[in-house]
Amino acid sequence: MSKRLTLILGGARSGKSAHVQKIAAERGNTVLYVATAEAGDEEMAARIAAHRAERPAHWQSLEAATRVGAAIQIWKGEAEVILIDCLTLLASNVIVPLPEPVAAEAAEAALNAEVDDLLAAYAASDAEWIVISNEVGLGLVPPYPLGRVYRDALGRANQRLAAAADEVRFIVAGLPMRLKS
Repeated sequence: MSKRLTLILGGARSGKSAHVQKIAAERGNTVLYVATAEAGDEEMAARIAAHRAERPAHWQSLEAATRVGAAIQIWKGEAEVILIDCLTLLASNVIVPLPEPVAAEAAEAALNAEVDDLLAAYAASDAEWIVISNEVGLGLVPPYPLGRVYRDALGRANQRLAAAADEVRFIVAGLPMRLKS
């Protein structure tokens, strides 16, 4: 195993999580699964429970809704692979609480701070990192300002991670396409 950063992009229900779990299992015996989801309602709690059940029992877990890079850096365990699921929810966690109307600059600054922290934590780590994110720029333009601000900020964050990544894959209907290797 060599240190590298992989970004996995795709739409909702495209098969990103299953693909990434397979990659992580192939690339390391010790995996840290970093979950950014928060159970704000029963449906989301059920999704989180389903994701937990799908993961191998020996994987370690770290839940961090924000300040993910910092949480990884202070985590005391060891892992050959660090899997972050996902930047999409991390973006929601830092953008949605901003005062409305959310300014594009504020949203981007909040998400850029998270990406900066992730990249700093990656630089300080010896592990291979895999980051999952949704590609949200392929659909319709959101009909409300917060949706457009979110889409734009996440799109730019994805671009930053893709530029820093050693490998980028795009998942469509469960099928991976290599964008960068």
